Order: sequence, then structure tokens, then C-alpha cells
Amino acid sequence: MRTVVIEPEYEAWRAAARQLLAQGVAPEEVLWTDDRREASLFVGETPPDTAVVQGPGAIKVPAAFMDLARSVAAHTDARRWGMLYRVLWRLTRGAERHLLAMATDRDVRQLQDWYKAVGRDIHKMHAFVRFRLVGTDAATGREQFVAWFEPEHRIVRLAAPFFEKRFAGMDWSILTPYECAHWDGARLHFTAGVSRSSAPDEDALDDLWRTYYRNIFNPARVKISAMQSEMPKKYWKNLPEASLIAGLIAESTGRVQGMLETEERAAKPAPNNAYLKSLHAMNQSEAAAQNHESDPA
Repeated sequence: MRTVVIEPEYEAWRAAARQLLAQGVAPEEVLWTDDRREASLFVGETPPDTAVVQGPGAIKVPAAFMDLARSVAAHTDARRWGMLYRVLWRLTRGAERHLLAMATDRDVRQLQDWYKAVGRDIHKMHAFVRFRLVGTDAATGREQFVAWFEPEHRIVRLAAPFFEKRFAGMDWSILTPYECAHWDGARLHFTAGVSRSSAPDEDALDDLWRTYYRNIFNPARVKISAMQSEMPKKYWKNLPEASLIAGLIAESTGRVQGMLETEERAAKPAPNNAYLKSLHAMNQSEAAAQNHESDPA
């Protein structure tokens, strides 16, 4: 049995797995860990960064597996490294080339469950990150923002490109307990995770979020269980608008009754617009043609 101690990152696992695979080391002969505090307890550790020379007989790995592995590696289950290597071995050395298509296989099903969990966590991060203004860069004049988020898994590197594209015009940092992402307008880079105390408290943007949420809240469509499913309470403590939810729900019945009792306003006349008139005429012609086709001969 050999022990492989790696950083908790996809790239570190891939480097070590490629080496073990090239050496023909079977999955049952490897114990994986990403806890560096335990490194001194192990002997026979395999260096994770040793390059594997790829020759004419290099082992080919399905691209679909590597995409799957990249997401599964972000999960926090300690079994993921060994499971990934076992499936990799079966796909290559085990000659089970179509293994990933077997949804009933226990290993494949477990990887898919982890993959889906990571995907859900990324979706929540995209939806619930709230930036707070902390200053302006004196040299560039760009505003600087910081956000705090508590993901269930190590998803920062997978989720960060979304924020890079959406908020390219400002400098920002997203702090999490696992890892932090930073964008300066030109480069996306990552640093070690931090504690909640490193994140800023409220700023003026929180009031904007609350105003926005109050105005888009529709009391006639309140479904508390569905809302809590999409916005679990564990995220509320970091959402400025969350403080409004209880009050808005409590007011919803009265607001709906008020809307029902309000007299319907008269419809405004259609604008005198030539383009709209032409569209209306086209619509009437199409309706007439359809009615003619549906009439019995």
C-alpha cells in the first residue's frame, strides 16, 4: 500500500493519477489524502508533481471523464480521490471503455451524485454572492468590491469565471473559507481561504439590494417551501435582503387583498404607430387564413 498526499485540487490529483496509472499501480494499492497535516504520519508518499513521460503507448483518457473529474474534485468528500482513480483505472487498464454510460454502476452513480452536488453549489454561489464597496483604486479609479460566501464545496475556481465575465469592469474579491478569488481587471488569481472576520460589514449597496428585492417581491406568488428550496436559510445570514423576507411574507395576504379590491384601470389606447398597425394587420390576416383552413369544405 502506498499513500499519496496531494493538495485538494484537480490538477494535483491528475498529476499523481497519471504517474500511478503509467506505473500500473492498482487502485486498491493506493491510499489518497489531501490533508497535509497528516503527511508526517505516512511513509512511502508518492510525489504528486512528478511528470509522466508520454510515449507512443500513452494511455488515452476519455474527455468526458476529465470534465467529470474536474467537478468531482471540488467536492469535499474525502473518498473522491480514490473513487476517481478507480474509475480512471477501470476506463483504461480495466478496458471498460463505456463505463461512464452505465448509469447503474455504483462508482459511476456516486461520481454523478458528487458532480450534481457541486453543480448545485456553483449555482447557489452565482445567485447569492453580494459584493460590498470597500474603496477606489487611486491609480486606476476602479471601484473595489469584496464579497463573502460560504460554499459547501471547494467550488471557487469553477465558479469564478462567471464573475470575471459579469463584473469585468470592477476590481473584486470573493472570500470563502476554502479559497479566495480576486480580479483586478486583467488577471484572475486565487489565494488561501480566510475567516468570516476578514469580510466587510454592511455598506450602502445593501440598502440598494433591499430596495430592489422589496420592489420585485410578488405577494401573489408566495410559495414559502419553494422559496426556501431555492434560497435555503443557511445563506440568509449573508444576504442583505434576507432581513425583509419575514415581513414581506407576513404582509403578502393583505397586499394581495388590496390588489383584488383595486378597481381595474381602463386600457390605454393603442399608439398611433405605423409599424404597430402593420403588425396588427398581418396578425389579423394570418388569423383569418387559419380560420378559413379550419372551416369544413
